[in-house]
Amino acid sequence: MQPAHFKGPPSGGPFIFMHSGLVIALWMACVVVLQVLSPMALAVATGLCAIVGWWFALSRCLKLLRRVRLLIFAILVLFAGFTPGEALLAGLPELSPSREGLMLAAEHVGRLVAVVLCVALLLEGLPASRLVGGLHALLRPLGWLGLPTERLAVRLMLVLRYVESAPAAAWRDWLEDGGVNGNGTDRIVFIREGFAWRDLATLLVVVGVAALWFGVTR
Repeated sequence: MQPAHFKGPPSGGPFIFMHSGLVIALWMACVVVLQVLSPMALAVATGLCAIVGWWFALSRCLKLLRRVRLLIFAILVLFAGFTPGEALLAGLPELSPSREGLMLAAEHVGRLVAVVLCVALLLEGLPASRLVGGLHALLRPLGWLGLPTERLAVRLMLVLRYVESAPAAAWRDWLEDGGVNGNGTDRIVFIREGFAWRDLATLLVVVGVAALWFGVTR
């Protein structure tokens, strides 16, 4: 399997006018911010993610949420059922979940759902070629330390291609030699984009808004 690099303007997706590496960096920043929001701000952020996800990536959002439904159920049971506090059902205190546990469960479920929705939006907005190209751009400085960034990007492309095309029952193929690599005859292409002035302007705006937000909330 030989990698091929295409350098040129990006195509496809709602982030067509942004460098894919910048999109991924902003996405990671949003995921980090979601972990430190207050419950009220988290509810607003999750609602906004749900609205945007419903508008731009409904099918993918529902698919990813179905995959984490058992994790959501486990969070609800563990936090609501095993957190000490005031019983929600006063008549059945031994069987009743606690109010504090329900609040904690709702908060953690909200963070998980918001992150899953953000993942769906990222995958919907960036084609696989741009996604891998953006990761390669972010990892490029690590190449000075000897990290094989191009090889990592190509392998990630192979995994993404396999996940998108393979049936769900084919997970055992991952245990076989060449289960992901294929027959070695394909040619891998990922986009290498140039950093444009609009990307710098977007970055400056985001940094300014973040500085203003942290200044107000402190």
